[in-house]
Amino acid sequence: MIPEPDPSEASPLLALQRATHATLQVLAAELVDLDLTASEINALAILADGRGRTVSQLGAAAGTRPTTLTSVLDRLERRGHITRGTRAGDRRVVAIELTPSGRVAADTIRRTVAGLEQRAIGHLSAEAVSGFHAVLRALSKVTTP
Repeated sequence: MIPEPDPSEASPLLALQRATHATLQVLAAELVDLDLTASEINALAILADGRGRTVSQLGAAAGTRPTTLTSVLDRLERRGHITRGTRAGDRRVVAIELTPSGRVAADTIRRTVAGLEQRAIGHLSAEAVSGFHAVLRALSKVTTP
């Protein structure tokens, strides 16, 4: 009798979920000294380029609603990693910037992510990585029926 294939092996979504959990565990272990949650790591990684973002821009980049992002930003601000202020010309828009300690943490995160990417997918062809990104873009566009 031929065994049934493991459903998680056939499903790209379940494989992505497994890979996400695995990479989050590795990042958490490698960044343990920063004492940050996965959401905080993600926010700082996005801000690592040094460009400030509005809450809406950061939420869109993180795939998170601005209201959900508020508690993450509260924690990062309390720890001194970010500042929030208004933009000139529109006081309703909240701008998020890295502080010096936030820049150090974000740079550490950026280097750690780059190292993990190199170890995990550095051996893959540019075509394979491009195909992976195409799948991720397609999944990101899924909406509720």
